[in-house]
Amino acid sequence: MNYSTTIKGAILLFVATAFLVLSGSVSSHAIAQSAPHINVNASLSNNKVNRGRSVRATVVMEIPGGYHVNSNRPLEKFLIPTQLKVDAPDGIRVGAVIYPRAVLRKFKFSKNNVSVFEGRATMRFNMTVPAGVSTGSKEVKLQLRYQSCNDEVCFPPQTKDLSLWLNVE
Repeated sequence: MNYSTTIKGAILLFVATAFLVLSGSVSSHAIAQSAPHINVNASLSNNKVNRGRSVRATVVMEIPGGYHVNSNRPLEKFLIPTQLKVDAPDGIRVGAVIYPRAVLRKFKFSKNNVSVFEGRATMRFNMTVPAGVSTGSKEVKLQLRYQSCNDEVCFPPQTKDLSLWLNVE
């Protein structure tokens, strides 16, 4: 084996190893920049409600540490607000959604303060079942749209669909 073949082989091995190491660090950085998993749950104060009465619904977002979601009233036009839509069966009246109090934070991606929810964010609304509504199980469909971010970037908005079952007696 001659000297030039050994050098070429060593250089090729070095380049291949460097490529593998660099591609591994790039992919691990990309994983670190992926959107967080945000648990969203919905519940009713009572799953049975008499006609002519009201029930309170709650939607809870569990936002992991190091992340936040934009509030329902972001301060920058380019940020997408958290929005809960409620689709109740005919006759059931839905009150306004009450969002949690936002906190103001400064992040690398914005020159100004940003209005966000962190940790546990709880939204509430009331539903009133008029006396004339038929009895039985009723599905209330919920759609929660939000944009999550970390200190550096915001991720594409996500939508979570949920259902609540209201038993009218």
